[in-house]
Amino acid sequence: DGRLTFYPGNQTVDLPFINFMKRYGTVFLNAYTNSPICCPSRAAMWSGLFTHLTESWNNFKGLDPDYVTWMDLMQEHGYHTQKYGKLDYTSGHHSVSNRVEAWTRDVDFLLRQEGRPMVNLTGDRKHVRVMEADWQNTDKAVNWIKEEAINLTQPFVLYLGLNLPHPYPSPYAGENFGSSTFLTSPYWLEKVTYEAIKIPKWSSLSEMHPIDYYSSYTKNCTGEFTKQEVRNIRAFYYAMCAETDAMLGEIISALRDTGLLKKTIVIFTADHGELAMEHRQFYKMSMYEGSSHVPLLVLGPGIKEQQQIPNVVSLVDIYPTMLDIARIPVPQNLSGYSLIPLLRGKAENELSPRGPRPSWVLSEFHGCNVNASTYMLRTDKWKYITYSDGHSVLPQLFDLSDDPDELTNVAVKFPVIVHSLDKILRSIVNYPKVSSSVQEYNKRQFISWKQSLGQNYSNVIANLRWHQDWLKEPKKYENAINKWL
Repeated sequence: DGRLTFYPGNQTVDLPFINFMKRYGTVFLNAYTNSPICCPSRAAMWSGLFTHLTESWNNFKGLDPDYVTWMDLMQEHGYHTQKYGKLDYTSGHHSVSNRVEAWTRDVDFLLRQEGRPMVNLTGDRKHVRVMEADWQNTDKAVNWIKEEAINLTQPFVLYLGLNLPHPYPSPYAGENFGSSTFLTSPYWLEKVTYEAIKIPKWSSLSEMHPIDYYSSYTKNCTGEFTKQEVRNIRAFYYAMCAETDAMLGEIISALRDTGLLKKTIVIFTADHGELAMEHRQFYKMSMYEGSSHVPLLVLGPGIKEQQQIPNVVSLVDIYPTMLDIARIPVPQNLSGYSLIPLLRGKAENELSPRGPRPSWVLSEFHGCNVNASTYMLRTDKWKYITYSDGHSVLPQLFDLSDDPDELTNVAVKFPVIVHSLDKILRSIVNYPKVSSSVQEYNKRQFISWKQSLGQNYSNVIANLRWHQDWLKEPKKYENAINKWL
């Protein structure tokens, strides 16, 4: 969650290496994902293109494996490139549940797709390496810096992708029902200031926006939660962020120990945030700040120190920024704009040949746990969220300067603002058309998946992540799908 990198969010947990990057570099106060879910978000970051242009509709549908990323271009221009850890930007990954839930979101049924979120404390005060796989990838990156990077005659670019601070699958509930345990050890939990944890205010279920209600239900969050449960989920999430910060620290220390820190640009960001029980949800897939607002910090030669940038930026800006750093000509068709002028503290009028950076960012979502394509336009103090064709579901408008927790939808109160933001949004993307093409795509994909299963279809679909609900009335749910088809 990007809000943890600056005040007041940063009061809840000790993140020494994020603070180091802030002290000696620049932090972006309003950086957003272009799609609040793993694969589509990463597809935007690696391609520099908005989600509707890459057609990364869900966690199963990302970029083609041979897509030319900024790293490929840097390699072509003489950079030594190295990747470790989670990449997840190409099509074909994630579970069957994940894709079927995305395809069937237009079906008229409500099924719990997740286990109820919970916490799990493991080990003792000496247990530092909770997310073992991430630590192993961090070790590989550190060793590469110390053994390879130090001896290179050409410039290098190193990418390290971590899973943390992602909730873990819950094995006790069967792997199809998981992905909802916030896991940490006492070592990391001690980095969290419990008194500073804000318990989010919830609307009553009957007052929730219909899309939010669907998300909350499918994420198994509509039941009763005590304040203590909510506080713990949030505390454990922050503890997982502290463990992530320590991995960033390993990289910074390796660069410092080898003398490379002075001549290396370090960028820290994320694919999406975590709601951690804000708006009665956990996970992401939402345009609320907890899910869509990502960290973005940059440190290195030529980057202004102790700078806080209020401009809205997003992950598509990484592609042109990387090319700009490497002095490679930036393609004209990109959705993003280089961050280098902002990072060097230059005035807006000294910007790229493409003209000034726009005063808005776009995020969109077409995957599971949300039953309509969603579009967010974020400008100065406004956040405008619209769904599907723009008419069948009511839009939302939040004034973030007045209502940072996004509790009051003021769309009806400010029709002129809604109209002007909707006009800007339609000039960027014909969103009713995109929504309709996603609906057709979902149906097509589902039909071909169903046909590929033949006689096994009823058994397979009943036993996906929603199996506990489905098996109570399998015929009812199969009929709902047939009606949709």
